[in-house]
Amino acid sequence: MKAILDKEIKKLYPFKNRYSDIGGHRIHYIDEGKGEPILFLHGNPSWSFYFRELIKTLSPDYRCIALDHIGMGLSDKPLISNYNYTLQQRVKDLTDFINAINLNEKFTLVAHDWGGIIGMSYARHNRENIKRLVLMNTVAFHLPKEKKLPFMLRMARTYLGQIAIQGFNAFNGGSTRIGVKRKKMSREVRRGYTAPYNSWKNRIGVMQFIKNIPVKLSDSGYGYIEDVQNHLFLFQEVPVLLIWGLKDIVFDEDLLNKWIEYLPHSEVHRYLDCGHYVLEDAPEEVTNDIIDFLKRTNG
Repeated sequence: MKAILDKEIKKLYPFKNRYSDIGGHRIHYIDEGKGEPILFLHGNPSWSFYFRELIKTLSPDYRCIALDHIGMGLSDKPLISNYNYTLQQRVKDLTDFINAINLNEKFTLVAHDWGGIIGMSYARHNRENIKRLVLMNTVAFHLPKEKKLPFMLRMARTYLGQIAIQGFNAFNGGSTRIGVKRKKMSREVRRGYTAPYNSWKNRIGVMQFIKNIPVKLSDSGYGYIEDVQNHLFLFQEVPVLLIWGLKDIVFDEDLLNKWIEYLPHSEVHRYLDCGHYVLEDAPEEVTNDIIDFLKRTNG
């Protein structure tokens, strides 16, 4: 994987690569700084690269840990015959990873996209380990009944969608363009997002995340999400910061409002002109909001 990140990308992501064996597969992660721990969980189709600037700013004062889910980023990308690409497996991987690195003190969870449901699934069963929640354009509950899976994702789950995604990296490459609204990503940043997904095989995780979105009762993970949804009340006493790019075509304001229904004590920061990759659209503002939140909720 080292060859995937050339010097240009490493300048943007200048962290020591670390690996942990989880279930016979290598999970790549970074572990920067010392102090109170913060765990960062990315979504699809990104990787820990998404949090790079936030980690650079926070690591002088906090221990910043960011992993790449199996099949993503610089982690192993096993075939579906060798790995169970389901939400349940993702949560098990996360639990095993936290135990493997001896993260045995309360930590702040920062999660985006799929990282939210994976992280909140872990948190639902390990409430005592969670000090704060910072959630960005994500869910930990089912879509409201009146909302359908967006057309883009419905198309992505078809055979033609698979050809586009695994054959031409359409989902990852397209996300670097439509995922930002305030400003375009630079060529270097776009290359950083797409570099780990340079072949059909290396895009398997991206495709499987899409295929495993639970939308009906018979889907794997549907009941799992329902259980998390029904236990969000466990976090009524946990400080929560909701960071939201309101121009996200998937995680829109309706989903933000559902979070507020479940956790009405949440502090909410809406970014009117930002998209799904809110950290790319508004890096300084989001970082300052998070730093302020961490300081005010310390202890």
